[in-house]
Amino acid sequence: MHHDEFIGKVQALTRLPDRGSSEQATRAVLSTLAERLPPGLTDHVAAQLPPTLAAPMRQAKDSSGERFGLTTFAGRIAGRAHTDEGGAVREAAAVLEVLDAALAPELTEKLVAALPKDIGGLLPVGRATDDTD
Repeated sequence: MHHDEFIGKVQALTRLPDRGSSEQATRAVLSTLAERLPPGLTDHVAAQLPPTLAAPMRQAKDSSGERFGLTTFAGRIAGRAHTDEGGAVREAAAVLEVLDAALAPELTEKLVAALPKDIGGLLPVGRATDDTD
């Protein structure tokens, strides 16, 4: 998926007012996600993204592998995207939905497995897994 297509889909899902806001939300989610994922998985996810979207993940890689849940995840996104935590969760769900479409299915499954249920549940495949529990 190309950069413009990714950002356009995020904007459509979030209904943010402009592409700049959608870009900011996307970068905030991807860099925060990179902080939570193990380094090797971060590399695999970044490799399947356009270079401009892989960059925030690679930049955050030095602090990857941190263990935190949805509250911290949303708080970090809110700070980076200049929104409240509710907005951050909505933006994260949108970005992760587009990310799900951009990644190979087996990589998405690894992503969900590496995240706690509260964050993994923001991904479409994570929501489907929660429905079967």
